[in-house]
Amino acid sequence: MSKIKPSKGAPYARILGVGGYRPTRVVPNEVILEKIDSSDEWIRSRSGIETRHWAGPDETVAAMSIEASGKAIADAGIDASQIGAVVVSTVSHFSQTPAVATEIADKLGTDKAAAFDISAGCAGFGYGLTLAKGMIVEGSAEYVLVIGVERLSDLTDLEDRATAFLFGDGAGAVVVGPSQEPAIGPTVWGSEGDKSETIKQTVPWDRFRIGDLSSLPLDSEGNVKFPAITQEGQAVFRWAVFEMAKVAQQALDAAGISPDDLDVFIPHQANVRIIDSMVKTLKLPEHVMVARDIRTTGNTSAASIPLAMERLLATGEAKSGDTALVIGFGAGLVYAATVVTLP
Repeated sequence: MSKIKPSKGAPYARILGVGGYRPTRVVPNEVILEKIDSSDEWIRSRSGIETRHWAGPDETVAAMSIEASGKAIADAGIDASQIGAVVVSTVSHFSQTPAVATEIADKLGTDKAAAFDISAGCAGFGYGLTLAKGMIVEGSAEYVLVIGVERLSDLTDLEDRATAFLFGDGAGAVVVGPSQEPAIGPTVWGSEGDKSETIKQTVPWDRFRIGDLSSLPLDSEGNVKFPAITQEGQAVFRWAVFEMAKVAQQALDAAGISPDDLDVFIPHQANVRIIDSMVKTLKLPEHVMVARDIRTTGNTSAASIPLAMERLLATGEAKSGDTALVIGFGAGLVYAATVVTLP
């Protein structure tokens, strides 16, 4: 017989508050076209993107996260000192250690909250949400702050016609807390590492340590390029459209929800064509509000779902208590989908 006492957490967990931060600078497609041979019409037709936000020097990963988190904490109606854990999903915090989550937890005024970073690309918010739910039900935290944040402009090759127009910067955060009824469904998540080459960093960091830069890619002016995110667009598109629609359906099934029961669909904001294809494959009814925040925000990876959620609620296109299907997918390849009740 085990001597360990059973944990005493909440019966369920729910999202209590959401907040977002978009950098001040708005970048239209015309700026992107200064470096690539394309057109505004082509970018809009291929991705749906019209503008994106790029962070300035003071809009760091930590600073954007703190702004978004402050809004989420206020929206949840709690004090920062009640936060028991901070989970940050990002691929664009360039200090390997310590985790940026510890800085955020301290500057928000938490009471020595557990804090750590995760790297799950565009599925990072779903991964963080799942961890938060587990902590609350298990009893190791009463409230958990989940943040998705990226400065992808730092990892964008502006001369790469396939990706230069895609990425934006921003932070989205949610507070997850206890609930007396189910409000975050089972997570359907996984990875397909055999497809890891389809979205990746162009050059690993240790290539710069060797000292021989002759084999590194150069820009049009002959300078060594900083590592950037690259992808095989068609392969990623096919995978997202066909395989992720199946995952989304599995999440609905796991939650006991039919498409008719849904109020809102918030997919990762990767590409409008992917979003529209998933809506069609899932046969979502016309009454389901579909997030298309990518038009003015771009692809912000881990930040895209909470940012889209925040905007839908702020504009009144979605309301508190709505049932929403959320799904993130990206580099790894990894994915995570679940059904939630909106705060």
